[in-house]
Amino acid sequence: MDAKDIDYYALGFEFIETKTMFVSNYKDGRWDEGTLVPFGNFEISPAACILNYGQGIFEGMKALKTKKGDHVLFRPEENAKRFNDSASRMLIPNYNVDKFVSAVKKVVKANEDYIPPYDSGGALYIRPIMIGTGPTVGVKPANEYKMIMFTVPVGPYFPEGFTGIDLEITKKYTRAAPGGTGSSKTCCNYAGSMLPGKEAKERGFAQVIFLDAVHKEYIDEVGAANFFAVIDGVLVTPKTAGTILPGITRKSILELASKKIGMLTEERDISYKELFEVSCTEAFCSGTAAVITPIKSVVLEEKKRIFSEGEPGEITRKAYEMLTGIQRLDIGDEFGWVEKI
Repeated sequence: MDAKDIDYYALGFEFIETKTMFVSNYKDGRWDEGTLVPFGNFEISPAACILNYGQGIFEGMKALKTKKGDHVLFRPEENAKRFNDSASRMLIPNYNVDKFVSAVKKVVKANEDYIPPYDSGGALYIRPIMIGTGPTVGVKPANEYKMIMFTVPVGPYFPEGFTGIDLEITKKYTRAAPGGTGSSKTCCNYAGSMLPGKEAKERGFAQVIFLDAVHKEYIDEVGAANFFAVIDGVLVTPKTAGTILPGITRKSILELASKKIGMLTEERDISYKELFEVSCTEAFCSGTAAVITPIKSVVLEEKKRIFSEGEPGEITRKAYEMLTGIQRLDIGDEFGWVEKI
């Protein structure tokens, strides 16, 4: 689609084709320099490791337009490092961090006409993927790989915007088990979350809250987002012990809460039972796509806890305004998180 034909004020989170993607190939033990090419299909062997054994990873990033018209990225090196952490877990060759960030900037620059206007609230979503393309029959890593970065103009991940969502706690499904791949951004982790999400939406909820796979008591994630709650005046979030994704937005919120909002923070096991106690005063979820989304209510079978009528809590609002203000350079970036393109 041509950039001028897009209504940037009505964007959702659906795929829209842009003009250019970045492609780099791994063969004979090394990555090539990569190049920008027109967005399009490519051939892959039916025996490719990604198709047979799911050897693939991805990242999610955003390019934003500031009020002054600059195009910026938020902590791209963190995405590059997490990309390599996921690659290592899946026996995929790592990609140089500096070259990764450079490639992101190249693909954004090539598609800059698709970056939504500042006042639309939208962003140019950047999706780096890395897949095993080499053919395999036995269960073993591929010997050839492809990294692709493409972009999509998007609006809010949750169409409700910055207003509370209703969530269902599931004990029927779990997202990840200790010792598995829950802390890696692998393709296979997300396929299994689609059915629980679909069933929850059919019952009128925005998403599910996954509990731990061992006790089915401690909160892991909200669909594909990290979870936060304010309990006894402390901002708490599940610890990164191998079953949840170490979110970059999550990491930034913890630092903002501690250094700018003046809150105590804890990374610990959070029982779902705590959400139904008066000591829990507000909750929200976070991620690159969702940024920060308030939680209006949580439900488990016949139990329901209503946090608000949809308006965000005080801490949720402060964290959201501070984080998005830094991301778009509306307020000073004293942490050095934002990079101009």
